[in-house]
This record gives sequence, structure tokens and C-alpha cells, in this order.
Amino acid sequence: MIHSMKQIAQILLFDRNNRLIIYLRDDKPEIPFANHWDLIGGHLEEGETAEVALVREVREEIGLELGQWQFFRRYECLAGDVFPNTKFIYHARIDCLAVELTLFEGQRLSAIEPQERFTIRFANILGTILEDFIAAGVWPQAVDNSRANNFHR
Repeated sequence: MIHSMKQIAQILLFDRNNRLIIYLRDDKPEIPFANHWDLIGGHLEEGETAEVALVREVREEIGLELGQWQFFRRYECLAGDVFPNTKFIYHARIDCLAVELTLFEGQRLSAIEPQERFTIRFANILGTILEDFIAAGVWPQAVDNSRANNFHR
């Protein structure tokens, strides 16, 4: 019997301070990657597009109506995960902080700077995805307006 690969939509979600919002998966032995950090998102349901699943999963997991996002990359995961899957990775920035959100699935939310990724135990291939995202130069950067504010005529 041939099984089609599962499809997953996840988002690199950045807070107003350009930190990546991640969540700690439940510490239950029956779930994959228990007690590891992960991105918001989940499996596509039958008939859903990746974008529809993304919006639904963000709403279900953190109660946020995602209005805008951008596609980053598609990953064919044949190793490094519990089962073969296709991951559709998106990114977006929201005007709030992790502490202002309510997590409905998992233990807790956190927000990290790029350099903190080395100390985090990530689920599945998330570490690789983060490295690719950083290498692509897409992680939001703070804007330095100090020169503009010091401009005098």
C-alpha cells in the first residue's frame, strides 16, 4: 500500500521586536518530539491548501487571525521527522509579543533572537529551516532611525 506524504504548513512568526515566536511541545511520550520547540502550524486537512491550513492552525494554536504572510520555502522531508512529509514554510510579522498571545496547544510560547537558536532543542528539521531562513537574509532586522533623527538642515 502506498501512502501519500503528509503535508504540513508552518510559520516563522516574528513579534514586534523581530524575535521568532516558537512554542514548547507537550511533554507527553505518545507525541512526536515531546518537550521540543516547534513552529506554529500543522497538518493540512483533506481539501485544504497550505495557506488555508496555515491560517486555521495559527487561529487554533494561538487564537490569532493571520492577515498577511509570505511563502519562504517548501521542504520534502524524507528523513529527520517521524514520517515523510512536505513542509510549506511561511513567514510573517505581527504587532504583538509572545507574552500577549494565548497558547492553546503545547506548554508555552517563547520568542528568540537569531543567536539563541543554538541553545534550543528543536523538533524535526526546524534547525535546518532556521539556518536556511537566516542564510537567505529574511529574518527581520531592526531599523536604525538614529541617523535620520539627527539630520539637521
